[in-house]
Amino acid sequence: MDLAQLGGIWKIDPGHSRIGFSAKHAMVTKVRGSFNSIVGEVELDPQHWANSSARVVVDLASIDTRNEQRDEHLRSSDFFDVENHPEMVFESDDLEEIGEQQFIVRGTLSIHGITRALSVPLELTGIETDPFGNVRAGLEGSRRIDRRDWGVEWNTPLDSGGLLVSEKISLEFELSLIKEPTPEPDAVTGDEGERDASTVGESEDDTATDVADGAGTGIADDTGTDVTDGEPAEIGDGTDQVPASDDAEERAGETADAHSVNRPG
Repeated sequence: MDLAQLGGIWKIDPGHSRIGFSAKHAMVTKVRGSFNSIVGEVELDPQHWANSSARVVVDLASIDTRNEQRDEHLRSSDFFDVENHPEMVFESDDLEEIGEQQFIVRGTLSIHGITRALSVPLELTGIETDPFGNVRAGLEGSRRIDRRDWGVEWNTPLDSGGLLVSEKISLEFELSLIKEPTPEPDAVTGDEGERDASTVGESEDDTATDVADGAGTGIADDTGTDVTDGEPAEIGDGTDQVPASDDAEERAGETADAHSVNRPG
């Protein structure tokens, strides 16, 4: 497998990913659950794995153990207290390759208002291109934690001396990542784009120059200032203007002349 393909930015595909858990119930069986709403972004650098980063956010209200009564209890203040702490967040600060397609990611996990360091072993399960052209990568891993470290402490003792819900929980990760397309150079700083931007800038400059140096329309604004050259319009002395009444009379005379030409002699 060519790990160089992993370089770039990846988004978690929530419809084909699972973040879940399993816990012992009454000391005899396991209860499994998962979260139906997860989002996340992973940036990988195969040349320097330590430069990679990841952030995964889980909506704790989306918990699903296939039992609504139990789910409501898990959302309550006895467990996740989703009203006050709606999200579980993992943020990485280091990624190390420890074997063939084997990694360990180190970071912090925040639950219930408490943030603690956490490392998770991960296996790269494959890199493929799906029929729709998406490049996908799969990662799987699990880590056993003590839920009390994150303030999730509710329990009920059993007659045998055990506990109804195990304090140790297994977190499970099955992630399908979709690679983000790499932007084309021209779309960011390409020569064609620079030429277009330059042309637009020149056009705007020319327009501004025309307005400023008098090459425009030469129409005065309401304050009597000629917008083409910034000089006051000469409207006050009456020497360069024809009074409105004279214009009216002149037009009336022209009309009368036209009638007199057409009047039968």
